[in-house]
Amino acid sequence: MPTIYDNIENVLSDELTNAFNTAYKADICVGYFNLRGWNSFERYVSEFAGGENEQCRLIIGMHATPQQLIRNHYSKAKQESIDNQTAVRLKRELAEEFRTQLTLGYPNNSDEKTLKQLAEQLRTEKLQIKLFVAHHLHAKLYLIHRHDKFHPILRIQSKITSRISNDLKRHDNSILQDEHQKQCPSF
Repeated sequence: MPTIYDNIENVLSDELTNAFNTAYKADICVGYFNLRGWNSFERYVSEFAGGENEQCRLIIGMHATPQQLIRNHYSKAKQESIDNQTAVRLKRELAEEFRTQLTLGYPNNSDEKTLKQLAEQLRTEKLQIKLFVAHHLHAKLYLIHRHDKFHPILRIQSKITSRISNDLKRHDNSILQDEHQKQCPSF
């Protein structure tokens, strides 16, 4: 039976901690990435051996602003595939967004340590980051690989359905055991 994480009775961060305890690999997909927020994961990813089959693979998607969502919804132009020039522009925009994140707030030792650890994990191939810009992505997916019998995969999904009035957001937050084999090859 799936477990719903509402962060009231069932707290997602607690389950992530349990899942990562003996993990050797993780595949994570997010629509937004907070550089300073990496401190929630860095200690677990530091334990990975690194390299192709023992690393954290992180896909960061492009999230749309409310104005972009409305513009796209009412646009008569058909959504076409993205060209290289647009992809490069979007990557630059995301890099600028990361720079902006670093300038907000007061610098502190904890944030600096987290950012240095992130850079080290990239260098040692414990972390691989890819940017997905083909379409707007608003998803949270955590595939956490372990060798023990725990191996349910923690999957968190958020879907926005424009046909639902007031842009209601449905959440399907659950642990799914049988999806493991289906999800991993398609990453």
